[in-house]
Amino acid sequence: MTRRNTAEAILLAAHELFDREGPGAVTMRRIAEAVGITPMALYRHFPNRDALLKRISEESFQSAASTWRSQRRRRDPVARLLATQEDYLDYALQHPHLFDHAFSVQRDDARRFPEDFRARRSPTLNVVADLLAEGMRDGVWRDDDPWDVAMTLWAHAHGLIALYRAGRFSYDAKQFRAFYLASIRRLLDGLKA
Repeated sequence: MTRRNTAEAILLAAHELFDREGPGAVTMRRIAEAVGITPMALYRHFPNRDALLKRISEESFQSAASTWRSQRRRRDPVARLLATQEDYLDYALQHPHLFDHAFSVQRDDARRFPEDFRARRSPTLNVVADLLAEGMRDGVWRDDDPWDVAMTLWAHAHGLIALYRAGRFSYDAKQFRAFYLASIRRLLDGLKA
């Protein structure tokens, strides 16, 4: 295996462990075993476990942002923004361990609002803020600070998902999705110009 292929194999194995069992399962020994190399060989590619976890998170954010940017093909700005929020729900339900690590646990490297977001360090919230700013320029939504509105929208979506995952809804998955999307629509309706 080349150095790059080995690094990719390490990331893939770590990501699969993380996704299946959570961050506690991502140990250098288990990853090395899955890849077929020695634990010490991992350190040629990643200086430590934290660096590996950070890379998994960053790749996850980039992947989500790429999916969200693809919504730009839709003409309706409300539909585009709503689609990003449905993608967020899908991500949370399909990858609960990554979702929790990215958004629900305190981390030293986590982005902070407002400075990190206004400096465009969030691949995902950049997309939402840009969609909001575009809609404000086009008169779809009333004029406001797109970053503050993006954070409000994110907090609303995240709160609903966290409550659902904590068992605070008696809805099944289909009912919750319908409630979630209707709730996001209500919020977006309140932003209209």
